[in-house]
Amino acid sequence: MPARFAPPKPWTECARDLVNVAMGRKAADLVVRNGKWVNVHSGEVIPATDLAIIDGRFAYCGPDASHCIGDGTKVVDARGRYLVPGLCDAHMHIESGMVTVTEFTRAVVPHGTTSMFVDPHEIANVLGLPGVRMMHDEAEAMPVNVFVQMPSCVPSAPGLEHAGASLGPQEIGEAMAWPNIIGLGEVMNFPGVAANDQTMVGAIEATVKAGKTVGGHYASPDLGLPFHGYVAGGPEDDHEGTRAEDAIARIRQGMKAMLRLGSAWYDVAEQIKAVTEHRIDSRNIILCTDDSHSGTLVKEGHMDRVVRHAIQQGVPPVTAIQMATLNTAQHFKLERELGSITPGRRADFLIVSNLAELKIDEVYGRGAQLAKDGKLTVEIPPYDYPAEAKNTVKLGKELLPDDFVIPAPKDKSGKSKADVDVRVIGVIENQAPTRALEARLPVEGGIVEMDRPNDVCQIALVERHRGTGTVANAFVSGFGYTQDCAMASTVAHDSHHMIVVGTNREDMAIAANRLGEVGGGVVMISKGEELALIEMPIAGLMSDERAEIVAAKADILGAAMREMGCTLNNAYMQHSLLALVVIPELRISDVGLVDVRTFEKVDVFV
Repeated sequence: MPARFAPPKPWTECARDLVNVAMGRKAADLVVRNGKWVNVHSGEVIPATDLAIIDGRFAYCGPDASHCIGDGTKVVDARGRYLVPGLCDAHMHIESGMVTVTEFTRAVVPHGTTSMFVDPHEIANVLGLPGVRMMHDEAEAMPVNVFVQMPSCVPSAPGLEHAGASLGPQEIGEAMAWPNIIGLGEVMNFPGVAANDQTMVGAIEATVKAGKTVGGHYASPDLGLPFHGYVAGGPEDDHEGTRAEDAIARIRQGMKAMLRLGSAWYDVAEQIKAVTEHRIDSRNIILCTDDSHSGTLVKEGHMDRVVRHAIQQGVPPVTAIQMATLNTAQHFKLERELGSITPGRRADFLIVSNLAELKIDEVYGRGAQLAKDGKLTVEIPPYDYPAEAKNTVKLGKELLPDDFVIPAPKDKSGKSKADVDVRVIGVIENQAPTRALEARLPVEGGIVEMDRPNDVCQIALVERHRGTGTVANAFVSGFGYTQDCAMASTVAHDSHHMIVVGTNREDMAIAANRLGEVGGGVVMISKGEELALIEMPIAGLMSDERAEIVAAKADILGAAMREMGCTLNNAYMQHSLLALVVIPELRISDVGLVDVRTFEKVDVFV
């Protein structure tokens, strides 16, 4: 195993040196001169500021650090550029990037992200507690701060899906003692919290007793009694809002409103009106990404992209930076460690030449330069996942086109109807929720057919954890496929079976079997031909290749989807969430079609 990065030295072990450097009795390791200090505590930009750093922490932030310079001090001239705290992503899933923690870190550090709060909920649903520990240990070895939230809902909707593992209060309590666990991941079972479900109560109690933060996930537009019951149950933040009233309601109840801009979730513009139009206190707003795939990271950015977007919505630059730095640190009880350029904090900072555009020239983590001009300046060695993290796709049999047949119901005489009314999952572009639609479909030879001209194709959920051979079939609309094709993915939030969406059953079978061969990932098939493939052998969720390679393969996948007629923005991300049975309205799981408005299984036929 290559040498890993050492964890930051605790403040208690370097406090005397910090004082001595500030007083000029000891030379700093690094002094940055002549910068414009973006002070997120006071909301000011202070010119002609110097920073002195020792042991990876800020010792002095003031007008002249010449007294901190000695023979061994490295001096960097900021040349009047802005000194900005390293950016924090308050809620995210590494696995959505299709890459490991190491590769995700390599991709985002040049974009100024120096702290991440990751919920390995995806790998937990496949590998359970051992999977969480794998990502926890990898995260500890990064040159930036990658904190882990213990997944709270595995499975996310008991009784409505069957995941590859199950975690309860006992496992959550055990994980709270791990060194890098920062809190409880998003509590998605919001009806369970409001109903005082013992599993949810136990998980939240274990977190509160450990003095850590409880993450929220209230994915309902209902701000009545269920919302109030959920807040009373303990969750401290929420990223599922889509409207300004959602952000306002959460803040008024003492929660932090997390506004996300991921690869497919564009929830900042509407909710930020809580600040720009309704004058709600911005210190209770936190920015995050939630889900970003590798193509977004490599081409568009990470938290820098989110901050720029907030600025474009009319938020003052320093305020937007607060939302991605200090606000986040305070929420996770880490204000003394990160989130600002102030004495004692970890020396995570950016040198920025244009504040409004957040043009990042250099990135420093714990006082060491990590990136310059958009490129890493350090090598982060790969992390080897054990054999038990691979070969997790168990189909139990070779799938055939007949496995994707939906037989039509029969009339009283025993004959199949000429056409039938069915429930259809309706995709909403750039949002996580779906619509519960209905459609009338033709029947041929006793089999319900798709309606390609009206954008109704088939969706299947293939069980892949225990090899049962189970296939649940239904219908979906919104992808716009006009050609013979099928796309399959073992990234299928949250239980991560396999989602197959296609316009013909032959391609659906080929796509599913192909992922069984390669150990997971995502594939696009058309008329039996493989148009695109991203192999993800680690838990069927993550590639073991470099982020740039995965991003290039994702480009090929995107092009293939467009060639097949799909024009949705980040359609792959929409595809991967169609089994997410904790976000309304209609989803599919291994037990069948689920109406998330009532949390009940429903029939495909109306």
